Amino acid sequence: MLYRMYNRWAERHNFKVSVLDYLEGEEAGIKSASILIEGMNAYGFLKSENGVHRLVRVSPFDASGRRHTSVASLEVMPEIDEDTSVEIRPEDLEMEVYRSSGAGGQKVNKTSSAVRLIHKPTGIVCACQTQRSQVQNREYAMRMLISKLVEIKEREHLEKISDIKGEQLQIAWGAQIRSYVFMPYTLAKDHRTGYEMGNIQAVMDGDIDGFINAYLKSKALEKND
Repeated sequence: MLYRMYNRWAERHNFKVSVLDYLEGEEAGIKSASILIEGMNAYGFLKSENGVHRLVRVSPFDASGRRHTSVASLEVMPEIDEDTSVEIRPEDLEMEVYRSSGAGGQKVNKTSSAVRLIHKPTGIVCACQTQRSQVQNREYAMRMLISKLVEIKEREHLEKISDIKGEQLQIAWGAQIRSYVFMPYTLAKDHRTGYEMGNIQAVMDGDIDGFINAYLKSKALEKND
């Protein structure tokens, strides 16, 4: 649902969306996905979406019609220029290769061209499966890894990449930023700013500019205080 929401939001702003990695859930839905959104100030807008999103609804997979709560973590990082000086030692990287498949199980490759990179000191994992070759997928995964390390370093006010620890990453993921409630009432509410919308379907169709603007406005006011 979040994957669709952000794709719809990008369409509203005429941004280009590319799927880098897509892993279907074991029974339904998506287990994980990585997308690249390109456009003017795309990161400036979307950095407000970083965090844990909570969904409350009657699950379509529950025959008893009970209400269920589920959460999904969203990570937003800028695309870093290639000339950024980031030292990643070869011995700190573990590379796994696997067979790639497009969203919805389409275009299944018979060769193991998909690449998953694991940064062993921090436990950060980046994967790409949508390029034509293993070399290209590794290049994209490496760019994602560098961007993620730089973003965490700046967010945590660390002096160097080697200061990033797995424990700090868990803390960064802990905050629930927004709830999407379909039952017993309909409401999307941002817990950081208090901004809310009762038209939940519009929100899921990509109408999230109100949430983004409220967050950016609150951050601007914090800086002025």
